[in-house]
Amino acid sequence: MDKTAIRDAATIIVLRDQTTAPAVLMGQRGVTAAFMPGKFVFPGGAVDPHDASVPITPLAPRCDERLAEESALPPNAPAAAAIRELWEETGQILGAPAVWSDAPQGWRGFAASGHQPNGAALEFFFRAVTPAGRPRRFDARFFLADAGDLVTDPDDFSNAEDELAHLQWVHLSDARNFDLPFITQVVLAELSAHIKRGGPPANVPFFRNDDEAHLVSRLGGKGLL
Repeated sequence: MDKTAIRDAATIIVLRDQTTAPAVLMGQRGVTAAFMPGKFVFPGGAVDPHDASVPITPLAPRCDERLAEESALPPNAPAAAAIRELWEETGQILGAPAVWSDAPQGWRGFAASGHQPNGAALEFFFRAVTPAGRPRRFDARFFLADAGDLVTDPDDFSNAEDELAHLQWVHLSDARNFDLPFITQVVLAELSAHIKRGGPPANVPFFRNDDEAHLVSRLGGKGLL
């Protein structure tokens, strides 16, 4: 695999107690990890080939349209990947009850819980490409979800794999005390503004990192809701 190639990826921001003491689910990457070692991050990872074919509750039309902008990736693929990564890295399930007997590799543990991924609980929120020169580069789609839509106990991480350590709910007011990647700081600032505005986002910021003159653009800039 060419590690310099840009890979499609998905990240999920799970927001808890939005109206009282907003917090997001994060964990710490290992200090020997090739990508963002030691940093506190949201759950996420590369889109797998099977993610495009799994049954998923449809996203809102605005999300489908914005995900399709400047992308050949089917919108359901990164959405499913975000839910899979959440399950793998935290043990939390964002799903709809369903019998799923033919789940592909990577999804069998999720399917055994009696659920299929719930895309309707996701909001496409942010997109960013890893800057050139990094050991690995990703075109990451960030999705926002509410902890109230989890079907699991939000404080139970016993089914998590070991990719992220120190899983915890980080209050937005305390986030600056953690060792965060720059792009995570940007996303958290965008999230704080989103909470104050309320309602679905009018557009989705896209950090391209391919042209100094066009570093940031907006997907769905007409505010299609």
